[in-house]
Amino acid sequence: MIPWLREPTDRLPDTRHALGRTTDAPGLLAAGGDLGPARLAEAYSKGVFPWYSAGQPVLWWSPDPRMVLLADEFKLSRSLRKTLARFVRTPGCEVRIDSAFRQVIAACATTPRDHQNGTWIVPEMVEAYSAWHACGAVHSVETWIDGRLVGGLYGVGLGRMFYGESMFAHRTDASKIALAALVCFCRAHHVPMIDCQQRTGHLASLGGRELDRSDFERRLHPRLREPAIADWTYDVSMWRHLGIGGPGPEDTGP
Repeated sequence: MIPWLREPTDRLPDTRHALGRTTDAPGLLAAGGDLGPARLAEAYSKGVFPWYSAGQPVLWWSPDPRMVLLADEFKLSRSLRKTLARFVRTPGCEVRIDSAFRQVIAACATTPRDHQNGTWIVPEMVEAYSAWHACGAVHSVETWIDGRLVGGLYGVGLGRMFYGESMFAHRTDASKIALAALVCFCRAHHVPMIDCQQRTGHLASLGGRELDRSDFERRLHPRLREPAIADWTYDVSMWRHLGIGGPGPEDTGP
């Protein structure tokens, strides 16, 4: 039996009490409670996140192992390097942060996760993360082409830690461009780790890997004690953290 959070003062249990790998719901820690900023802050500070479907109570998870993308281990393929170089030098192409958060989360809500038929971003979660965004804790990284939002992602920023939540693309590679920009932003601001929650082949191909829960939490907690990022602005100069700039050898080829 997992514990239920019945009162606002009920605390999430220690993550060591999450259901194990041999159960039907590995990583499930608790159920119930609300999605207010205080509860979400408590959860993410423990490496716990909500994930549930319509008709279910709020379910809180702490999977073991945990998928992460270490900023220094991001895999920039030759084809993606060419795409980024072309994007950076093309007028009308830009990355923005937090200019259209509601559009981003709404687009992500229509994009199912791997191996799921429907979305997990139910309307209550859209409202909850939008409210937390208004408090300055949730951010969107956006790919724009000719004034149109064509891809992006959103996630939680606490201390020097970023927790990726979801991404979408309406144009080929638009979400990869946003992720690459996030990696550059993290490198520029000394954020070493992006939480990806659960393993997917897509993230693994970009350098994501799994950590034991204990290792994840050991890396997480010091990052949360560091000062929060004050300026969530994406500057084009940040592309240098991936070696992307003006035309050069990386731009050649079909």
